[in-house]
Amino acid sequence: MHHGESTAESPQRTATTEPTLLVFAHRDEASAFSDVPHLVTGVGKVNAAVSLAGELASRGGSVSRVVVLGTAGVVDDGPDLDTVYQIGAVKQHDFSLPSPTIEPRGPVFAPRLTVATGDVFVQDDAQRTRIAGLGAELVDMESYAIAALCARFDLELVILKVPSDFADSSTTDEEWDTIVFRKSEQLRAFAEAELPELFA
Repeated sequence: MHHGESTAESPQRTATTEPTLLVFAHRDEASAFSDVPHLVTGVGKVNAAVSLAGELASRGGSVSRVVVLGTAGVVDDGPDLDTVYQIGAVKQHDFSLPSPTIEPRGPVFAPRLTVATGDVFVQDDAQRTRIAGLGAELVDMESYAIAALCARFDLELVILKVPSDFADSSTTDEEWDTIVFRKSEQLRAFAEAELPELFA
């Protein structure tokens, strides 16, 4: 997700023992999926990693694919706000040591873009330019942590993001709060068409 909320909320579980685990960062991103088993990790890299690791451990190896649905900010001129994109590569933008790009392993459902992850709500034009300079089109707060964990455990990972804003100085937390429910509906429509197994 691409939101400034930094509370360490405990993960919300409505998950089952199915081999595919559906994951959201923020409960509002999951608002259109209340009838579908899923995990809400909480915002940021630490919450994402700890919550997902705990869920995978509790499943005892039954999960083979993680599907992440959520929102992201746009930092490049290419993406539009009404298209669902798949993340083909993930970078970190707030980590000063060498940090490898991770390419999630899994089936392709949508046009692929690169996302840069960091523990900050990007709403500053200079930040946006710097992140785009890393070769990313989108920015979020969880994907790198999730991708690193899935790579460590050799799990398939599908990250699908719908842009919520342009991650610039006109972007506010309040704007995101208003938009996110509509974005969840967009993700629901996409998932019903492309990932019907989530609703079986």
